[in-house]
Amino acid sequence: MGEEKGLVLVVEDEPTIGDLERMYLANGGFGVHVETDGARALDAVARLRPAAIVLDIGIPGMDGLELCRTLRARGDWTPVVFVTARDDEVDRILGLELGADDYLTKPFSPRELVARVRALIRRASAPSGPQARRVGAVLLDPARRRVEVAGAPVALTATEFDLLEHLMSQPGRVFTREQLLSSVWGIADYSSSRTVDVHVAQLRVKLGAAADLIRTVRGVGYSVADQDG
Repeated sequence: MGEEKGLVLVVEDEPTIGDLERMYLANGGFGVHVETDGARALDAVARLRPAAIVLDIGIPGMDGLELCRTLRARGDWTPVVFVTARDDEVDRILGLELGADDYLTKPFSPRELVARVRALIRRASAPSGPQARRVGAVLLDPARRRVEVAGAPVALTATEFDLLEHLMSQPGRVFTREQLLSSVWGIADYSSSRTVDVHVAQLRVKLGAAADLIRTVRGVGYSVADQDG
């Protein structure tokens, strides 16, 4: 069953937490490999090619933020869930800006971790519908999971891609943060709505000159500009 759902690399230096994550992920049908420091984890990513990474920020040596930064700089977009003991927005936002797909703050429910990992792997691996969409200068090709702005490719995380695809699916429609959390992340924890804001901000940065494609509707949520393409 683990092979069906993929291997998850857990990077955690606290044995009790690492064992708990391993147990729940294994019971959820995943293969699990645990590393306790960043350098060995980096080698494990190259060697094992995991389907997802559960990455503690406060690991020794190369910390989780630097590990994620290194992977993204190498063009490795394996889905990453950050785990942090520091309950502040700086770590969360910085982690997402580095290309993480999601985060959990300790203490968290192990079942919630499994649900988040399962959703990330499903989004990253499942082919989307074949119909490419263009709005303005932005072309989104679900079949190839590829985004271009004025013909130039844009590298997005799995979550960023799914968020943009969802917004572009109905140009002009305003989606609330709660609707986006439910549809894109598959969660109903509306206290995490800040996550949507961070991902939208990162999407705008990556879209560059086409950043105004995504509009903020004050007090409501977000929409994609209804443009003729």
